[in-house]
Amino acid sequence: MPKPPRTHQPAHTIASFLIFCFFCIADVQAQQEVDLLITGGHVFETESGEFVPNTCIAVLEGRFLNVGASATEYRSAEELRLSENQYVLPGLVDCHAHYNVRLIRKRREEFEVMPVVYLANGSTVTFSCGEFDPEAMLALRKRIESGEQIGPRLITSGPYFGRARPSWRGIPEQQQIFDEVDFWVEQGTGGFKAKAIDPESLQHLITRAHHHGLTVTGHLDSGYRGSVNPGDAIEMGIDRVEHFLGGDAMPDSRSAYASLGDITADMPEYKAIVEKYLENDVVFDATLTAYGYFGSPREEFEYWYDERSLFTPHMQQVVLDRPDKEPMAVFEKIYLAKQQTIGAFFEAGGTISMGTDHVSDGNHLPGFGAHRELDAFVRNGIPEADAIRIGTINGARALGIEDDHGSIEEGKVADLFIIEGSPLENIRSTRNIETVIRAGVVYDSAQLLESVSGKLGPASREEESDW
Repeated sequence: MPKPPRTHQPAHTIASFLIFCFFCIADVQAQQEVDLLITGGHVFETESGEFVPNTCIAVLEGRFLNVGASATEYRSAEELRLSENQYVLPGLVDCHAHYNVRLIRKRREEFEVMPVVYLANGSTVTFSCGEFDPEAMLALRKRIESGEQIGPRLITSGPYFGRARPSWRGIPEQQQIFDEVDFWVEQGTGGFKAKAIDPESLQHLITRAHHHGLTVTGHLDSGYRGSVNPGDAIEMGIDRVEHFLGGDAMPDSRSAYASLGDITADMPEYKAIVEKYLENDVVFDATLTAYGYFGSPREEFEYWYDERSLFTPHMQQVVLDRPDKEPMAVFEKIYLAKQQTIGAFFEAGGTISMGTDHVSDGNHLPGFGAHRELDAFVRNGIPEADAIRIGTINGARALGIEDDHGSIEEGKVADLFIIEGSPLENIRSTRNIETVIRAGVVYDSAQLLESVSGKLGPASREEESDW
């Protein structure tokens, strides 16, 4: 059988093929090599408050190189391809994070489990708003920064300024406070916390912190017995106030706690203090849920993850053996009052940051509390998108780190977390965390939590004295 005739490709066809190959090679060569690509799903756009389809998030050397470009512009050995039901949010910024616990006899810092729990829950920045062991917290911060230990970016506050510090005695001289602020600034402290402080000392603290370009926040009182009312602290130049707004609704004839539960949003005194916050651009760190842990059981405090499994078996048994706690009436009243007034503060244009402020006794952990706080904001009339902003960009601005954190934008540190389900439809979707990325490093949330399961607290009765 004769062979079929050999066919010859026309010269122009061969040339076209060679040109096509050339441009394919050139296109591959033109692609920029990055460390991580994230494609698909939806990404939160902070300015608009909407989720937009995610074409590509390119990460290089721990920062967002590009957000919204075509994935064909980059190549990477590591790529996360998201489904239609996955949503990307900026890392949470917890402005009132405690690394200390009160499990058995005393309040003490905990360094193994707490950093991991914060990170696993999407909190990529935490401000340790009040430290009982500032030297040890400083060491923890350095271990995280060096990569020796896993955790969020830790912005340390140094020791409490005020009577909340066990060694605080009397009213220090101005130079003593200045010298102490200078010392902690040299150690890399990123802001300061006043609690149970006198007016003179607070003014010195604010003056010196601002000299270094750092912020001051305060757990203040009503002015009762030489304390400071937040309204007066605003006149001094304080940057942020914790827990309650203050003002004339908290007279100096009694403690703040004695007045808080009776404050309503329609009171002239309430409206006046809100106006003072607006005029002076002071941030309110609401800590809405902090008092609720001590009140009656409520839906918002239910577990979606067994936080108790992170405690040692011995600590879990200690908690089981304890008698049931009666709700604390004063905190119950305060919790409800705070819930009823936060919406009015937001509607008036007040700036709110997110802080968990919970010290665990062997049950709830503050790392999970960020999601309870977001839930509480929405329950009380704040739109979901604004709750997310409160938990991200507002906190970054409050701490003065918005150039690096708080939103998913080119040039910022690559901090984010990926969830199932849209939080604009149900804010509780923020709890459905699958992946956390901190400075470009990818973590599996479930694996992080599993790595510290059963490790928090004393392992035996003999170890209880350390706790």
